[in-house]
Amino acid sequence: MNVSLQNIDKVSALLTVKLEKADYQEKVEKSLKNIRQKAQMPGFRPGMVPAGLVKKMYGKSVLAEEVNKVLSETVYKYIQDNKINILGEPLPNEDKQPNIDFDTMEEFEFLFDIALAPEFKVEVSNSDKVDYYNITITDEMVESQVASYTQRNGKYEKVDAYGENNDMVKGLLAELDENGNTKEGGIQIEGASMMPGYMKNEEQKAIFANAKVNDVLVFNPNAAWDGNVYELSSLLKIEKDAVADMKSNFSFQVEEISRFVPGELNEEIFNMVFGEGVVKSADEFRAKIKESIAAQFVADSDFKFLLDARKVLAEKVGKLEFPDALLKKIMLLNNQDKGEKFVEENYDKSIEELTWHLIKEQLVKANNIKVEQVDINQMAKDATRAQFAQYGMLNVPEDLLENYAKEMLKKKEGVENLVNRAIDMKLAAALKTQVTLENKEISVADFNKLFE
Repeated sequence: MNVSLQNIDKVSALLTVKLEKADYQEKVEKSLKNIRQKAQMPGFRPGMVPAGLVKKMYGKSVLAEEVNKVLSETVYKYIQDNKINILGEPLPNEDKQPNIDFDTMEEFEFLFDIALAPEFKVEVSNSDKVDYYNITITDEMVESQVASYTQRNGKYEKVDAYGENNDMVKGLLAELDENGNTKEGGIQIEGASMMPGYMKNEEQKAIFANAKVNDVLVFNPNAAWDGNVYELSSLLKIEKDAVADMKSNFSFQVEEISRFVPGELNEEIFNMVFGEGVVKSADEFRAKIKESIAAQFVADSDFKFLLDARKVLAEKVGKLEFPDALLKKIMLLNNQDKGEKFVEENYDKSIEELTWHLIKEQLVKANNIKVEQVDINQMAKDATRAQFAQYGMLNVPEDLLENYAKEMLKKKEGVENLVNRAIDMKLAAALKTQVTLENKEISVADFNKLFE
């Protein structure tokens, strides 16, 4: 066996592998022996088919298979042992590859085109200035979160008159005829409930303004909800396909008016959100809410920081040389269903991503960044905690986090995503200490616009 690498230029090379009979013969014989032991042919007992017949029938295909196995192992071992930084996969050379004849040949020569990663060095220093956005936590954001907690502990209380958009009315709903009388055989629903504040039509909504118990109101449900089949089907207890024909006015005798009253901001809510005894006053509660919101935004700020650092470092490294023709071949092989047009349209973008990948590889190595299983587990728990936090659940029991994290780690794609996120998190932390941060205060609305 002989393997050699010839550099064509700085970013491409020709890999030659020469195999002799001794490199594969033992494997071929072992494979044929296994086939013989399992072969079943008329006139022969199992395992007693003549070796010559087995070789005649299967020899060529077995030879090709074993040669390809040895070839594959040899190529990748050579690349690994010699620490060759290749891009994509080795491709069979179309111009210099000799013909292969497994019927007559015992020695084989294979040639591969190799795309090499460009050589460069990325250096980070405090002369590199990168924006870092600190999202401003406003009182409105805090109060909105506080309100969501008090809403959960709220309840409906009966009131005398309709006055707020969230008020609920309950009563007798009856279909009217063209003369305004109760329609004989028409729809009548006792205990019908509505929230007029959610009606689409302002004129219909106004009919319920200041309504009191025992008032009888006349309105048009179809106009009120702008013909919404789901709203009308639910209110009138009719099939969705019958909604379009229901244009009648209805009378509504108000029997009850209920208003939602939020719960009090008290110790029960403090303990529910942050745990027993952690918070003892409304001021402390609001301060902790502000801290938790700020903590949730750190990951977003770091994500944007890494995007901006990528841009700064990519510009600093400059345009790298790539074996474009070879990389386009590799890209086409990986996207055969999409064709050459797809490759041409997306090649520049793929080079951008590849450039950042190579820069990132160097940064990860330079900062000795490693992701252990404990990091992956913690990232899964953090991701789960963040999901719960979106719904205002900040005091999630540890065992619940563990169970959700375990489910996340069962999926291969999920684990790969967590590994990448852990690397990005550690890389962002490292880079923040090495570059000069241009700190900027920004509202959450303006921050979100940065991604538009």
